[in-house]
Amino acid sequence: MEKITVEAVLENLQTVIDFATEHLEARDCSMKIIMQVELVVEEIFVNIATYAYCPETGAATFCMEFEENPNAVLMTFIDSGKPYNPLEKADPDTELAIEERDVGGLGIFLVKKNVDEITYEYADGKNILRMKKFF
Repeated sequence: MEKITVEAVLENLQTVIDFATEHLEARDCSMKIIMQVELVVEEIFVNIATYAYCPETGAATFCMEFEENPNAVLMTFIDSGKPYNPLEKADPDTELAIEERDVGGLGIFLVKKNVDEITYEYADGKNILRMKKFF
């Protein structure tokens, strides 16, 4: 398992994205997979940095594990911020005109569309979001 822990502040976003990209490139993942994972990492990390500890800050851990047959990357975000299950929020109605849609909510929707499996649990005072992406 590959793991990085950083302070959950927006200034560390690129560090986490670079970490993910480096490990995906080392496994010769396609540019499409890399871009999908980068989007997922950005959306989740920004949510943690913006909301989890507000107004304080705290740590965010990002883990990656790789499986073979079929090839997949398992990604896990862990933080000790406020309990929050992003999967409980209803998906936005993308059929509505932009003017009629509620503000926000597209980030988690995009995450769900770019991974194959996603689960959330709150355990031992930690938010744990697990995602699997086949490649």
